[in-house]
Amino acid sequence: MRVLVVLCAIVAALAAAPLASSGGWATVGFSPLPDGTSAGGTWTPTIVVKQHGVTPLSGLVPLVEIHDGSGATRSFTAVESSKPGVYEADVVFPAEGDWRVTIHSSFGDSQVTYGPVAIGAPVIGDDGSREIPVMGLGIALLVLGGAVAVLVGRRSRRLTPASG
Repeated sequence: MRVLVVLCAIVAALAAAPLASSGGWATVGFSPLPDGTSAGGTWTPTIVVKQHGVTPLSGLVPLVEIHDGSGATRSFTAVESSKPGVYEADVVFPAEGDWRVTIHSSFGDSQVTYGPVAIGAPVIGDDGSREIPVMGLGIALLVLGGAVAVLVGRRSRRLTPASG
């Protein structure tokens, strides 16, 4: 009889273990893709975490990791937006090349990996600054204005009647 009780307890414990762990998964999605991002530029993915692929999960701290071919890894913490289960991170790729992106949801082992994605060379003013293009336009206008002034000055000398 004791053997039967112990055997029943073991069977019950083994049956309860899978039931306790069921339901502990979530889907992780993000957009937009980092395609077209240049080195030094900021990519801001919107990350959506849903338990069982249906219910938005709030209160998480997702982590975005980027990995290059040399093994270098950078991590960026996502923050929750005003919508439940929606998070955003500001990710900066430090160099051009092929990078993989892994997003850890912070809910169990739920994560998604994407890539490789080609990150291009830095673009002047890619940080949102428009100082260089505006400065270039200003210089071009000055040069054009100077050229017009010289041409007008030459024509007015030719058109002036000679005094005698």
